[in-house]
Amino acid sequence: MRSIDDLKATISKKGGVAFANRFQVFFQPPGALNLKNLINSDPKALVGSLAKNAIAGGKPANIIPDPRDIAMLCESVNLPGRQISTIDYQAERQSIKIPYGVINEDVTMSFILTNDYYMKKLFDNWMSGIFDVENYRVGYKKDFTTDVIIQQLNKKNVPVYAVRLEGAFPVSMQSIQLDSNSENTIQKLNVTLSYENYVPEDIVDTIKSTVSTIGAGLGI
Repeated sequence: MRSIDDLKATISKKGGVAFANRFQVFFQPPGALNLKNLINSDPKALVGSLAKNAIAGGKPANIIPDPRDIAMLCESVNLPGRQISTIDYQAERQSIKIPYGVINEDVTMSFILTNDYYMKKLFDNWMSGIFDVENYRVGYKKDFTTDVIIQQLNKKNVPVYAVRLEGAFPVSMQSIQLDSNSENTIQKLNVTLSYENYVPEDIVDTIKSTVSTIGAGLGI
């Protein structure tokens, strides 16, 4: 039987244990403004967006969704699971399982809500592009999906494991409870994302994906 010292040595050899609170999430909502297309936008629409943002108490920079802001406001997220679908095949002596496909689990995220309801408005706009409630029309999938990067970090904030959700989009946004008795309660927004596939990334690939996502969000 192994001792506690053996366990400590193994953990030390592997660089320590992974902590649940060391993570990052990056994504750029599809169709969102960035610095490049903001310059080329209609001046009247730009003034309108700035005015709405100012009335809501936000700063002018809020009209451009910054992936770094999204990462800071994400309070929790789950790395996706995967189940292999099988069928039972009757062999000569026993029944065996034959794989024929995979089922990827949805990903749930929880975001802290700021006083300008930044994340709520972001997902409101995103979901309205998926399904137009007024005209009862579904958008084109290429126009409402985006890649999402989820990273597990070590104590030095270096990614040790990461996945990229390909073609992700929100399928559920939970209600927000308002309560006059909850004086010091911070509002949260819980969202569930579906996606086409998830791809594990090594440290080099996930750094490239992160830089690309942040660059696209800033229009650089």
